[in-house]
Amino acid sequence: MPSIRRTLSPVHVAAPLSPSSSPSQKSISKHNNSSQQYLSYLTTHPRSSRRVPWHWRRPLYQFLAFFLVGFLLGITPYGRTEEIDGTDRLNFEIKPKREEVAVDGVSFVEIGKKEEEEERKLIIVVTPTYNRAMQAYYLNRIAQTLRLVEPPVLWIVVEGNAASFETSEILRKTGVMYRHLVCGRKMTSLKDRGVHQRNTALEHIELHKLDGVVYFADDDNVYSLELFQSLRGIRRFGTWPVAMLAPSKNKAILEGPICNGSQVIGWHTNEKSKRLRRFHVDMSGFAFNSTILLDPKRWRRPFSHPTRQLDTLKEGFQETTFIEQVVADESDMEGVPPGCSRILNWHLHLDAGDVPYPQGWVIHKNLEAALIV
Repeated sequence: MPSIRRTLSPVHVAAPLSPSSSPSQKSISKHNNSSQQYLSYLTTHPRSSRRVPWHWRRPLYQFLAFFLVGFLLGITPYGRTEEIDGTDRLNFEIKPKREEVAVDGVSFVEIGKKEEEEERKLIIVVTPTYNRAMQAYYLNRIAQTLRLVEPPVLWIVVEGNAASFETSEILRKTGVMYRHLVCGRKMTSLKDRGVHQRNTALEHIELHKLDGVVYFADDDNVYSLELFQSLRGIRRFGTWPVAMLAPSKNKAILEGPICNGSQVIGWHTNEKSKRLRRFHVDMSGFAFNSTILLDPKRWRRPFSHPTRQLDTLKEGFQETTFIEQVVADESDMEGVPPGCSRILNWHLHLDAGDVPYPQGWVIHKNLEAALIV
């Protein structure tokens, strides 16, 4: 059987390739070159310098420096802003430290400078009152004046045996800082009523150590705003003339000091029965520093008894007896205003005694009306 033998083709042997003719060889050689460069970089550069390259260091340090400067400027209190004419402007004026002071439970801000403390001294207005037809009119009239006075102002209103609902309602609506006190003593005469009520206010001032200028302002008087603005300038004891209606109510009587500048050199008086008084002053014609009550030794008035008004005196002599406990003579007084040339308040005595007191300020019975046909 014939056999067929196929001739085998010769084996192809690939010739070695040059580096320029093989792509894979190019990549291998390139990889080897980069590896060698990286190894040489690692050996020549320390660890700390290869973390952050040099071209990033300078911006980083600048950022940290500016951040630190901005933070320090932000927490430095070198000025304050306030609104002036509707726009915010910087005010670099250094203000004195303010101190929070409490007056019997009500706090207010007292200015730190000595000059401003004298201008903004607390004014303590003492007003005795009682229930009558004109009471609401009188209290509201004083309250409207006190609301215009620059604070701080403390209004001490003292009633008789009990605090009435009507008076409390009036005081709550005035918008003035007030104290509503009650005189616990039983008063049999109208003459002694105001004396005990004022003494109750003086006890309250001593108990709470209120530092200010004390002024006795009866509710039936007429007061000017200038009077209350002048009280803060009183250092020890200030006095001024008061205009009053004569008993016949057909002429005015002037009672109070005659001044040469701020020095008191004499007195106005027209009533013969009162010429025996040492000081011719109306109860609403003087004011004094409350530290005389708190520390009388400071003013060289070391009395063994507290400074109070006396109810055992003849009517019209309570004022002069009280003033004699506060000052020695006219040299301790200050005329307000300088020269005592203006009337700052009136004592009118215009109470309507025959008009009934309306409970709750409401008249339930209608008034009679006359119809004209």
